[in-house]
Amino acid sequence: MSLDDLRQKIDTIDTDIIRLLNERADIVHEVGVVKKRDGLEIYAPEREEKLLRKLCEKGKGGRLPDTAIRAIYREIMSAALALEEDLKIAYLGPAGTWTHQAALGKFGHSVELIPQPSFADVFNHVERRIADYGVVPIENSTEGAVTHTLDLFADSPLKIYGQVMMPIENNLMANCPREEIKNIYSHSQVIAQCRGWLGKNFGDIQAIEMSSSAAAAEVAAQEEGAAVLGGTLLAELYGLNVLETSIQDIATNTTRFLVISHKTCPPTGKDRTSVMFSVRDEPGSLHRALEPFEEFEINMSKIESRPSKRRAWEYYFFVDVAGHCDDEALADVIKQLEKHCSFVKVLGSYPA
Repeated sequence: MSLDDLRQKIDTIDTDIIRLLNERADIVHEVGVVKKRDGLEIYAPEREEKLLRKLCEKGKGGRLPDTAIRAIYREIMSAALALEEDLKIAYLGPAGTWTHQAALGKFGHSVELIPQPSFADVFNHVERRIADYGVVPIENSTEGAVTHTLDLFADSPLKIYGQVMMPIENNLMANCPREEIKNIYSHSQVIAQCRGWLGKNFGDIQAIEMSSSAAAAEVAAQEEGAAVLGGTLLAELYGLNVLETSIQDIATNTTRFLVISHKTCPPTGKDRTSVMFSVRDEPGSLHRALEPFEEFEINMSKIESRPSKRRAWEYYFFVDVAGHCDDEALADVIKQLEKHCSFVKVLGSYPA
């Protein structure tokens, strides 16, 4: 077939795709009407994840990889959400940060994304219903927990509604050739994630810490001989050239982000639950608190402690466990936990 013939076939397929997308949008609108009538959430991550898994399974054997199928349908679902409701998503800004990329990855480009200057502002916007959902980082696979997020859950009524696992690929970006770089800027965590690479390649330059990678990119776009470390979205937003890609010291570097809301997510069959508790100040109290998890064979994937900031030497413990808080076994564990703890709070259940 000639090139013109092939292009004609593509045009015909595109026409069919547009027609089917509009048909899909009509049905999604009907779903939205039913949800509003029954008082259900418009955004349903449990349904979304099941659909994405099913679509990836249907795509097996084709040319499109799972990542491409997910990206395409992320935008289709984002457009559908925007048609049903003017969704607003608060995230830890400014624009161009990894949290911005996580919000885009979860909700797509069609919803309204609202950058916030602090973790507390993200929580505040969702609590006051200025935003429907919030996106905040919770932990990095190499740098550990994001303590600001943990601390805010102690006094917040908000729940965890979903999570985003984002592989972090840091890049070197500038508006000058690599050999002309005099200063390198970024957020402290990004610098820490690239410290080995920086030592080998720019050992004579001390990386300068900024409040965010986006603030660093703004400096790099204006200052002669300046470079920034961060995600490629920064290059797109600030007109920078990507000089080196994937320079993080650990190839599997991943950051986990949480979607926060007023509600927790319904069960999907493959869930994770986050629980926060404080034990009494007496010998063996933490051991007794954790015993029910072993007794009911509930897998615990994470435990983190933070000072309560209410009384000296009092700590909150944060645990992530397999299952949904509505599961009978986990519900029993939480009841047992309440017998041994001075404070217990289920932060939310969400697709694992």
